[in-house]
Amino acid sequence: MEKIAFIGTGVMGKNMALHLLKAGHEVVVYTRTKEKAVPLINEGAKWAETLGEAASFADVVITMIGYPQDVKEVYLEENGILDHARPDTIVIDMTTSSPSLAREIHKAASEKRIYSLDAPVSGGDIGAREARLAIMVGGDKEAFDKALSVFERMGSNVVYQGEAGAGQHTKMCNQITIASNMVGVCEAIAYAEASGLNPETVLKSISAGAAGSWSLSNLAPRILDENFEPGFYVKHFIKDMGIALEEAEAIQLKLPGLELAKKLYEELKDAGEENSGTHALYKLWKN
Repeated sequence: MEKIAFIGTGVMGKNMALHLLKAGHEVVVYTRTKEKAVPLINEGAKWAETLGEAASFADVVITMIGYPQDVKEVYLEENGILDHARPDTIVIDMTTSSPSLAREIHKAASEKRIYSLDAPVSGGDIGAREARLAIMVGGDKEAFDKALSVFERMGSNVVYQGEAGAGQHTKMCNQITIASNMVGVCEAIAYAEASGLNPETVLKSISAGAAGSWSLSNLAPRILDENFEPGFYVKHFIKDMGIALEEAEAIQLKLPGLELAKKLYEELKDAGEENSGTHALYKLWKN
């Protein structure tokens, strides 16, 4: 089994790494805050004191971190992953980041005979916990084929999308869809309540019809339970929408639905909800 370094053990990463451990992989973890990795260490993961130690250990290096600037730092800056990974290592960034940065990392990795894949995911904390993530992959097909068994430990829908950056572009399509859908979910619940309906029975009807969606089935019940813990952070979703709008501008494409959703989420962030789950958007209709 491949030796795997997993960088970043947050809401999503901790469960993704746990699946790899349970599959029998030798896993080393590294995060800026060691305490976040303790549950994985208790399950048998090894701790790396530095990013370089983690990268030099592994056949496959996976990153699942916060922002594009973090991705750039861990891969491209001095003493980053590409400075320490061995030739023929496969590096996989599963962070939602920018397509242009994915291509930059791929170019730098290729120059060192390192394979690079961009492989963002969708499915939230539930998908990560149940190994049912959708994984959208860009990069060299040869590297994808080699890494497929690793991806299949974490997700149930693994699709090769094309050359470097294609995974990130696909994730932008995913986030564009979710953004407007989440607005619709929140408005539907607000309308149901305002018109005197029972929102729970309304969900039974509409989630099984043409309005059905992952957000309606998985996040609307959390809204009704007033559980706004993050499966995916508001602050990270705003980051994703910003990337999508920048990429759309570069190809001269107007996305008014996404622009509206981003504006609403920024209002939510300004209200102090940046660390809540994306479904906390509903609070804008309750306040």
